[in-house]
Amino acid sequence: MNNVFFEQFLMVSDLKTVAFLAILLVILYLINMLPKKKFNFSAKVMIATVIGLILGLAIQFVAGFPENPMNLTFVRETTLWYSLLGGGFISLIRMLVIPLVMVSIIHVIINMKEDANLGDLVKRSLIVTLVMVAISVGVGLLLGNIFEVGKVSTDVAQAITTDAGKIREVKNIVDTLKALIPSNPVAAMVNLNIVGLVIFSAVVGVAAKRMSKKYMDTVKPFFDLINAFQKIIVSMAMSIIRWMPLAVVPLLANTIAQKGIGAIAEVGKFIAVLYLATAIMFVIQMIAVSFFGLNPFTYVKKSISLMILAFTSRSSVGCLPVTISTLTNKLGVSESTASFVASFGTTAGMQGCAGIFPALTIVFVTNMSGHSMDATLIVMSIIVVSISSLGIAGIPGTATMAASVALSGTGLAGMFSLINPILAIDPIIDMPRTMLNVVGSLTNALMVDKSLGNLNHEVYQDMEAGNEANASEVE
Repeated sequence: MNNVFFEQFLMVSDLKTVAFLAILLVILYLINMLPKKKFNFSAKVMIATVIGLILGLAIQFVAGFPENPMNLTFVRETTLWYSLLGGGFISLIRMLVIPLVMVSIIHVIINMKEDANLGDLVKRSLIVTLVMVAISVGVGLLLGNIFEVGKVSTDVAQAITTDAGKIREVKNIVDTLKALIPSNPVAAMVNLNIVGLVIFSAVVGVAAKRMSKKYMDTVKPFFDLINAFQKIIVSMAMSIIRWMPLAVVPLLANTIAQKGIGAIAEVGKFIAVLYLATAIMFVIQMIAVSFFGLNPFTYVKKSISLMILAFTSRSSVGCLPVTISTLTNKLGVSESTASFVASFGTTAGMQGCAGIFPALTIVFVTNMSGHSMDATLIVMSIIVVSISSLGIAGIPGTATMAASVALSGTGLAGMFSLINPILAIDPIIDMPRTMLNVVGSLTNALMVDKSLGNLNHEVYQDMEAGNEANASEVE
């Protein structure tokens, strides 16, 4: 009876589990006690990141660096308890996504000046998004071919067994685009169809704005409600964000502890190339920012906390409240552009999950299947992956769908099982992918807002403006 209680209910049946739980509590207490004057929010997040990495490696070391760490009782129990804090934090942020997207879009539209051009904002956002994701696809294809990703893993391909029951249904491009249209707003909320919610919210906002011209007395309560709700949602988001340094430790520790060294080494070249592609694409983003007359180093310094959250949480949607806050409070982007581009960017044109990753999987599968990359396949890959990027939800794990759509569109759907070794270590490669997704949204928003002439350069250049805004909201 006692064994059942500790092993199956309490999930604390090993002394090593107790030890690592106690270590985590001590770490969290020490981080929380760091003086605010000496350690600002960004510094605490970076410290938490280093500690989380060390803690994850420590769990692996005690476990003996096994091939399947989750087969060990103490690793399984420890990571489960760690997920209560790390996963709980992400769940709290994701809780705000639906109301934040809907309220932000409606709030932006109803408060727009009469001369504001929403159509211009949408058009420029779409153009910038598709151009940047096409570039990311090109980077992925180029590096994949240079380093011949997949060619050294022929023996791995022979050992793979197809498990079609676990492969997500492949959708064609037409069905992917049709799915974005919100025939049922409630279903769009449940399925986290962010583009669908943006469309629905935009329709509501435009209708309310139109009615205000003739029936302002009637619609004014709705305007007041949306304006009040927007303030409340932002306050809720900042109240949750203040706990990010404490959540980063278990988030990163779990990622390291749950994956065996053997699984990572098996597709080491793919991992290395993806990280390299992410770094190169990040440099390209900085060049793009510079091209618009903005200091890229200022951009990086003000966005580092968000980058770390994206890297550890592996959720573009979960980072959305922080993304919008960073754009408006730290980077001087107008609220209309920040809300629209950031919300749109959680699904459309994610340069990591829906750009570089599908491109690398195409090269990987092509090489492993004995085929070669020709000009036709390269052009087709860029077109298919760029268009399909419009329907990839920004939550952990959905890059699998992006890969399936990309392989289907290039005629490689029947070889989907060849990427099973890659999917086995998905959390490791999902971290840089997600960070690139979020940074891409920031870059796109800056370029769009700058081109519209709405960017507040004083806020962008003021290194204290963002910190003061965050501190006032958090406290």
